[in-house]
Amino acid sequence: MVRQSSIHPDSPPASPGFSRRSLLKSASCGFGYLALTHLLAQQGLANSKSIGKNLHHAPKAKRVIFLFMHGGPSQVDTFDYKPQLQKDDGKTLPFQAAKNIDAKPKLLKSPWSFKRHGKSGLWVSELLPHTAKHIDDLCVIRSLHSRGQSHGQAVSMVHTGSDNLVRPSMGSWINYGLGSENNSLPAFVILGPSTGHGGPRNYGSAFLPPHTQATPIGANGKLGSGNIKNLSSSLSRRDQRDHLDLIQELNRNHLQRRGKDASIEGAIEAYELAYRMQGVAPEILDLSKEPEHIKNLYGLEDKTTQDFGRMCLQARRLAEAGVRFIELSTGNVWDQHGGLYKGHERNSKATDKPIAGLLQDLKERGMLDETLILWGGEFGRTPIVQGKDGRDHNPQGFTMWMAGGGVQGGLAYGETDEYGYYAVQDKVHMHDLHATILHLLGLDHERLTYHYAGRDFRLTDVYGRVVEDIIV
Repeated sequence: MVRQSSIHPDSPPASPGFSRRSLLKSASCGFGYLALTHLLAQQGLANSKSIGKNLHHAPKAKRVIFLFMHGGPSQVDTFDYKPQLQKDDGKTLPFQAAKNIDAKPKLLKSPWSFKRHGKSGLWVSELLPHTAKHIDDLCVIRSLHSRGQSHGQAVSMVHTGSDNLVRPSMGSWINYGLGSENNSLPAFVILGPSTGHGGPRNYGSAFLPPHTQATPIGANGKLGSGNIKNLSSSLSRRDQRDHLDLIQELNRNHLQRRGKDASIEGAIEAYELAYRMQGVAPEILDLSKEPEHIKNLYGLEDKTTQDFGRMCLQARRLAEAGVRFIELSTGNVWDQHGGLYKGHERNSKATDKPIAGLLQDLKERGMLDETLILWGGEFGRTPIVQGKDGRDHNPQGFTMWMAGGGVQGGLAYGETDEYGYYAVQDKVHMHDLHATILHLLGLDHERLTYHYAGRDFRLTDVYGRVVEDIIV
């Protein structure tokens, strides 16, 4: 039975109501419409700041950085080495393929060689030479499985725990449960979010309080200017303060007439956050002052790695400043139904060095132990060929890895079959992954609930188990 949350017993209304509409209407008062939309997401900040004091248990991690490889990288070409697949290249798959496969499928070996790395001796393909240097920090989960043969379903599943319904995103649940470490910044930021396969629904708050939704920067795997649009104002700080004081006086008078109202109280706080954020965010989002050796560590000097490198460096700066959940998206570039070699080669070159740089930088700053890094896509790829040289979607068995934040480094957990098609040993469902992430943050996935439409909801629905074996 789903239990009522002990974290947030006095949940604010699911709908923000009158105050949100009136605030958006007042956006011409110097803050800008989009900035207000983003910052209005902070309506419940005062509540959420106190939530973190009521953790269910001692946390291993303070924050999460999710490196979302949109499209689905191939596990048998990256971290899940299958000698039998190499040996049986071109032969017919000796067991039943997934229901979406009609023809007699032929096996396709990996075009990349694998080697053991680090003290742990874990296998990594030549696609990822920089990440391979950090293999002893990685917990490689090779037995993920999920729902959704299509991108829309699977992307929704990894983000929200549901493959067919609009539900709050993982970042929103974490924001709801823990709040922000910095009351001048959003608790949930997404860099380069994809506009397809559900778009904003994947980082939205759904029925959770709107302050839990993400603040997006850039789009489709690009950081763009790296700034929150319309955050700046043409007014002086003094004039902004005068405008804000007038708006706040009107809101407080309205609150006094209306009585206790969480949405109005949150709106008052949202305006104050907007003002505070204008003084803090531009400096945090400015990468120009980073020393050259740090920029080079992330690959900012190279056009191939520049885009994702900027996002990784920005993620470190946001994490350092107290942002609770940060997601980086590559855009839907890993979807190689054809052209596997060129596509995976291109994507790996673009992301491998920046990700290794992020791991090294966090470790050197003493932040990796308290920052949980998650890498992976919405599913993996089949070990059978599609067309001439591609691989189809595979949610039946795939790989994701975690690092820092209380997980065991240098560990390979779980197994797929001898060809890398189905998870067969120590299987980890997406609900299990979500339960484990919440656990590492000090939250019990069965107790972090929100009452809506007559029932208690949670990220893991009515499923999920914590994968204790990967936790330090």
